[in-house]
This record gives sequence, structure tokens and C-alpha cells, in this order.
Amino acid sequence: MMTRDEHLAWCKKRALAYLPDNPLEAMTSMGSDLKKHPELENHIGLAIMPMFYGAHNDERAVRHWIEGFN
Repeated sequence: MMTRDEHLAWCKKRALAYLPDNPLEAMTSMGSDLKKHPELENHIGLAIMPMFYGAHNDERAVRHWIEGFN
């Protein structure tokens, strides 16, 4: 199993690969992948994810959301 930091880096890399063409898929990927690690499955960033769905077409906002995870 990957460490928390390794898994988070993997999540970010996969999600960012969808940008700039598909910001919504980037968000979906990030949310789904975070839930695959026990230390990240309840990350606070997932709680605010619904707030970003209004900005799901804003590549810059989605990139900021993804890169802001720690």
C-alpha cells in the first residue's frame, strides 16, 4: 500500500491529467481516488467538493482545488 503522501501525489497527478479539457472529470477523479486510501477517504477537501461543482468548467478553479490538497 502506498503511503498517504504517495497516494495523494498519485491522486493529484491523475486528476490534473484531465485538465484543461475536462475539469469535471478532474474533480470526479480526485474525489474517487482519495476515497481509495484509508487516511484520505474522509479528507476535508471532499466535504467542500460540492461547492466547486458550480465552477466545474473553470479549469483554474479546479486546478487550485486539486493542488490545494495536503
